[in-house]
Amino acid sequence: MDARRELVIERVLRCVELVPEGRVASYGAIAAICGIGPRQVGSIMRHYSGDLPWWRITNHAGDFGGDLLQHALPHWDEEGIAVKPNGLGCRYADHAADMGELELRWRAATADLPDPDADDLDASA
Repeated sequence: MDARRELVIERVLRCVELVPEGRVASYGAIAAICGIGPRQVGSIMRHYSGDLPWWRITNHAGDFGGDLLQHALPHWDEEGIAVKPNGLGCRYADHAADMGELELRWRAATADLPDPDADDLDASA
């Protein structure tokens, strides 16, 4: 894996870690903060989010695909995230993290990392 990809992954994972308990953020919101696309966030989450609070990252409507909701429910119950009447996820507007605050915290949490678009990033790492 090249250095840029590793850096992008680290930046996304740090953002996910910062979503507060009892709140959710969409793939698109995480993507906007990290400067990548929502599908990239989804791919990173699929491969690297095992020890992270993955249940706090939903689609823009607060829903999960496949059987993820069933795995998220114990965490949501513990954190007070209510399932909306259609049973597909939560009401995003009710449970969304404050994106401005999340971005500020993410900038502080990634201040030690180089810019992934820097020309001098070592591609051999």
